[in-house]
Amino acid sequence: MDTNDKKSTKRSTRRAFLKVAAAGAAGVPLIVRAQTLGASAPSKRITLGIIGCGNQAEQDLKQWLPMADVQVVAVCDVNRASHGYKNDKQFLGREPVRDMVQKAYAERAASGTFKGCAVYTDFRELLARSDIDAVAVITPDHWHAIQTIQAAAAGKDIYCQKPLGLTVRDGQEMLKAVRAHRRVLQTGSQWRSTAFLAGFRKAVREGVVGTPRRVVTYVAANNFKGPGPGWQPMPVPDGFEYDMWLGPAPKAPYHKDRCLYRFRFVSDYSGGQTTNFGHHAIGLAMWVLGLDETGPEEVWNMGAEWPLKGDLFDTATKVHFGCRYAGGLELECVTSPKSFGVRIEGDKGWIETNGRKIEASSPEIAKAVPGTGSYSEFVNHYRNFIECVKSRGTPVESVEIGHRVSTVCHLGNIAMKLDRKLRWDPKTESLPGDGEAAGMLAQPHRAPWSYNV
Repeated sequence: MDTNDKKSTKRSTRRAFLKVAAAGAAGVPLIVRAQTLGASAPSKRITLGIIGCGNQAEQDLKQWLPMADVQVVAVCDVNRASHGYKNDKQFLGREPVRDMVQKAYAERAASGTFKGCAVYTDFRELLARSDIDAVAVITPDHWHAIQTIQAAAAGKDIYCQKPLGLTVRDGQEMLKAVRAHRRVLQTGSQWRSTAFLAGFRKAVREGVVGTPRRVVTYVAANNFKGPGPGWQPMPVPDGFEYDMWLGPAPKAPYHKDRCLYRFRFVSDYSGGQTTNFGHHAIGLAMWVLGLDETGPEEVWNMGAEWPLKGDLFDTATKVHFGCRYAGGLELECVTSPKSFGVRIEGDKGWIETNGRKIEASSPEIAKAVPGTGSYSEFVNHYRNFIECVKSRGTPVESVEIGHRVSTVCHLGNIAMKLDRKLRWDPKTESLPGDGEAAGMLAQPHRAPWSYNV
């Protein structure tokens, strides 16, 4: 490092310190970033902000809150507090999640109290804090790209729930931003981080079923029904910033089934179970079969089913599409009572897992993967993200991998909607000669929201 670089580094470090000090003077909890302290710092605590305080945030926080080297210092959501999430017992939103964080830390504090978690309605205010190392983006899919891009520009590392965006273009822009700002991004799809599934992968790669010819991925059925044709707008509840919830999505009248957990079944905000469970199952299959660096060459509809025309819900009620990769390997994705799973078929038999146990065409094949899996192993995924924030390493499901997995899901949705075969170029990420399908790789943003920071 030359003299000018050293002077620049000193100035940058001083500016960072002054920003943190000013934040403390303004009443924001004073927490010095672990990265600012350097490798020899006595504390390696990672400060974390949560963007989105719904059902999945509740699950994610259960992993991070017990970690001694992680402190959640801020939460953000457009909903102050309400029921209406995945089940009627859940009472979530920014204030209940703030209380959850403070209760967890109070139980460990000598004083028995903790008041160090701030709340925000606008995620940009959270990102403006210089004392936050990383953020978790746990919002509806249509927000993932813009919030990730702005987080990367603000110097935050990102744990982003799957899928990586609402469209293929979203994923491309997220990838560019993470690379440009040299950020760490972990995709929130935890199955790759379990030892049990690592054993499944090892057995397949060592030839337990011979040469893989076909893979079937299972996704869950829709767990809610829409209000049906003729649905009527509803008044926006108190404490819910609906226009901010819509964000870059088209302007639309409020209905309780449009928001919170049920956003997943409206295509303006999500790709349905294709991008929900499909990302889990297809991502696991790609990892097992070594397809993380490529994509399919053909994608086609195999009999998808849809809600009635005019229903608020418009994502597939039955997912069913196929893909073909170079070399002839075929992948099928289908709604199944099995809800989640991957079945690998080879020239010596088949093996299947739901993440917790094994089924196979013979007892000998089944024995190739010892033991059983457990959801408790998911903590490894969250732990991996924290370690990569510290080391600047590459996480288990990086932005590149997350984007490629999400792309397969998005292509599946396009093929099902058009009900015809797509020809995809995985190198250029394009649909040559198909203007109609290519136009579905992106969606316009409602002003003032855009990819630009």
